[in-house]
Amino acid sequence: MKIGILSCSPNCYSTRRLKEAALSRGHKVTVLNTLRFTIDLDKGTPDLFYRGKSLSSYDVIIPRIGASITYFGTAVVRQFEQMEVFCMNGATGITNSRDKLRSLQILSRHDIGIPATEFVKDRTDVLPAIERVGGAPVIIKLLEGTQGVGVILADNNKIAEAIIETLHSTRQNVLIQKFVAESRGKDIRAFVVGDRVIAAMRRVAQGAEFRSNVHRGGRTELVDLEPEYEEAAVRATQIMNLQVAGVDMLESSTGPQIMEVNSSPGLEGIEGATKLDIAGAIMDYAQEHVRFPELDIRQRLTVSRGYGVSELHLPEGSEFVGNTITVSGLREKDIAVLALYRGNTVIPNPRDSRVLESGDRLLCFGKRESMKDLIPERRRRLRKRKTKKLDTQVPATQLAGDSEAPPA
Repeated sequence: MKIGILSCSPNCYSTRRLKEAALSRGHKVTVLNTLRFTIDLDKGTPDLFYRGKSLSSYDVIIPRIGASITYFGTAVVRQFEQMEVFCMNGATGITNSRDKLRSLQILSRHDIGIPATEFVKDRTDVLPAIERVGGAPVIIKLLEGTQGVGVILADNNKIAEAIIETLHSTRQNVLIQKFVAESRGKDIRAFVVGDRVIAAMRRVAQGAEFRSNVHRGGRTELVDLEPEYEEAAVRATQIMNLQVAGVDMLESSTGPQIMEVNSSPGLEGIEGATKLDIAGAIMDYAQEHVRFPELDIRQRLTVSRGYGVSELHLPEGSEFVGNTITVSGLREKDIAVLALYRGNTVIPNPRDSRVLESGDRLLCFGKRESMKDLIPERRRRLRKRKTKKLDTQVPATQLAGDSEAPPA
């Protein structure tokens, strides 16, 4: 295979190890400076130039894109995707994971543990938001922070409020997050490749430091992950649409809490702690999947006029429940079932004789008009009301007179 590693730091540990692993397996490999590309756009022929010259063909691209060049870096990855080159992590996954707020928003829709988090702009919303995550102590995070920079532990509500107001005054975006006391000073980094965790380590802060990042002096130790932590790490990676990820988790009393899904995880700490060939595992996965790259079905299956992709939910009492796919009449309506989701099980291209059950979800491709008739009117989603007691110092006018709508 011919492999390209997108990296602005050819001598850093991770890039060197990936190159070594590729060469040891007989592949051709080149480290490509992400910033030296030119994106060439023309009708039907997306292309790339590198250092002013037309780029030769590649089988695999492994992105190692730093936070400071996310926009341009993901544009380059997206261009490779349009050229049908297999990218170990796609542009959408990198973009989603790089934004702390966006990644938590995506994860929050799924049944996966995350720390209670609030994002506010108005100063009058700060104290109520702190109370909703459980009150002080709380974690305050800058959205743009990396490697533990911009993560602050506030011991009481007033200090937290003052810190947030100060950060807001400098036009910083911050998250307010529940402090998981039982995991203070430690977290787990699970390294996911494809659909399995290939290595894991626990990071432990030193001294009075509560941040466990290796860049802040944290030490690492081996850890045998329990199945629920492995499952959470793999699911988080898949939800974020990534193939390779470092998933950071807190060990809470209620199970794993996903803090972050890193799309360009460093190899030095995890290889040093586990003595495993992580770079080699990435190359083996690339070799296995290069012939079958991931496709964006929204681009592939929605270009025909009148056709599209939709998900059909089968609630209890649905006319389809208890019938086979054949009896359901979907094919007669020019609707193909691409996959059936039953709980945590995925059944691709289900047989016509498959009996449909309550709670099934069908990923379908077909005529939009036909599918529209099968999808029930969207019901208003019931939300749990958070009614935690507010800080007594919150102004009474805020509690009584600052509602969404005036009283009737």
